[in-house]
Amino acid sequence: MKKKWVLATGNIGKVKEMSQLLNSFAIEILPQSHFNVSEVAETGTTFVENAIIKARHAAKVTGLPAIAEDSGLEVDFLSGQPGIYSSRFAGENASDQDNIDLLLNKLEGVGSEHRRARFQCVLVYMRHDLDPTPIICQGTWEGVISDRQQGANGFGYDPVFWVESDHCSSAQLSKQRKNELSHRGQALAQLVERLKEQLN
Repeated sequence: MKKKWVLATGNIGKVKEMSQLLNSFAIEILPQSHFNVSEVAETGTTFVENAIIKARHAAKVTGLPAIAEDSGLEVDFLSGQPGIYSSRFAGENASDQDNIDLLLNKLEGVGSEHRRARFQCVLVYMRHDLDPTPIICQGTWEGVISDRQQGANGFGYDPVFWVESDHCSSAQLSKQRKNELSHRGQALAQLVERLKEQLN
């Protein structure tokens, strides 16, 4: 019988992705919305803190092992902004387009050599809400903020995140290629390796 784990997100795409990766462990990944877990305030000042807050909350409410992630974009010219505030850079209920517009506005007139940026993803796995040694995995994806949007795949800042190795924006990559390169793909691969050690 499959073990049940909760993923501290309501994003069905992320649940599917995680389920495929953990399929070989006989683990069923369920979104926290399946258990009516409420959103928890992300009061941390780092990606790690926020991921732990979300994982602990989901584990406490459901009584199940929990996985949570926190991710965002760091732009060198903006001293690491928007960082942990990436999804609400332009305000609490900002759309992806609002956030992109603000970012491009702040970088207007800035040369490409000063537009270096990276996506960060921190994944946390907790066996239970009091787990003193959660597994923490981190992935980093380096790039440059382009001065215009290109591509229709992906979400968030993908249309302005230029991937130098592939000479296109993140929003122009195939799903498979993005998973190979991305911060989230890297963190997930680490998590799978760490879980192999624990579960086998």
